[in-house]
Amino acid sequence: MKYYLYTLTMPNNNAWNGKWTGESNLYCRVRTYAEKANILENIRASPSHYYNFGDGWGARVSIQEVDSKGKAKYNKISQGFCGYEWMIDEIEQFGRIKTRNERSETP
Repeated sequence: MKYYLYTLTMPNNNAWNGKWTGESNLYCRVRTYAEKANILENIRASPSHYYNFGDGWGARVSIQEVDSKGKAKYNKISQGFCGYEWMIDEIEQFGRIKTRNERSETP
C-alpha cells in the first residue's frame, strides 16, 4: 500500500489581520492507495497545488508520501481538512485542482 499525506494551508487570505485563524493547526488527510493504482500518476504529477477562491483567499494542498507510521501519526494530530476534501478528489481525478471558472462550467 501507498500512503499520501495531503496538507492544507491558506497562504493568501483576506483576514483583517492578514492571518488565517487556523494557521497554527495542522489540517491534513492521509489517503491509502494500492501499489499500482492508476490514480497515483495524478497524485505524483505535482507536490503542491494552489486554489484561488477569487476573494483574496487562496489554499495550498501539499502532497508527500508517508509510511504507515506517518499515516497513524498524522491521522492522530490532524484537525481535519476544513471541508476541502473536494480538492484532494480533484487532484486524484485530474492531477490538479480545477479553477473556479472550470468548476462553474461543469453542469
